[in-house]
Amino acid sequence: MSLLSLTNMQTQIGEYHVLHDVSFDVSEGGVFVLLGRNGAGKTTTLRSIMNMWTPSKGSVKFRGKDISQMHTSDIARMGVAFVPEDMGIFGGLTVEENLVLATASGSFDPQRLERILELFPALKIFWNKQAMKLSGGQKQMLSVARAIIEPRDLILIDEPTKGLAPAIISGMRDAFAEIAQNTTILLVEQNLPFALSLGRDMAVIDDGHVVHTGSMKAFAEDNELQNTLLGLA
Repeated sequence: MSLLSLTNMQTQIGEYHVLHDVSFDVSEGGVFVLLGRNGAGKTTTLRSIMNMWTPSKGSVKFRGKDISQMHTSDIARMGVAFVPEDMGIFGGLTVEENLVLATASGSFDPQRLERILELFPALKIFWNKQAMKLSGGQKQMLSVARAIIEPRDLILIDEPTKGLAPAIISGMRDAFAEIAQNTTILLVEQNLPFALSLGRDMAVIDDGHVVHTGSMKAFAEDNELQNTLLGLA
């Protein structure tokens, strides 16, 4: 059984029919990458999984349970975290306070916190600094740290490398690879080299339709397919 399964999912936002019969399966473990051109429906797919935008048809199943009509907070309590493109952090709060708010109990597992700070050492340096004063890369680290401060089965991450310097992206890639050893990641990413380096499985969405699914290895080796589906030529 897949960890996450989307079957003929459709989403309308107002009068706009954004997603059309979106179907793909995410197996447990590793990184599943959702690729596509700008405006293809990638972010809408993640938000529909979390029921921030309620699917109008089809199903979203997590560990076999249909979650398509559940409240976002209940989906989160099942072990699904979401890192939005805008990072979703509280600028007026410190790094520590942002992480505390992301816990259910208001306290950390010391060993888990230590491992997160090893993944993102800048957060330890700026522990008492307001999030609004962090660099873009440090804010992204904080956003991901909030998602994993407690054990999760699945993390949805939207465009984590957007606007980041190459050195920060390299460190983020290493952190994601380690996180994916214990937590499944569903990643939306425009940076193709970053996606190719991490992904195990993938899907391409175009104009609200899934137009290709398969292994990332096979996709990485097929330049013609990349050019056709992503408009790289």
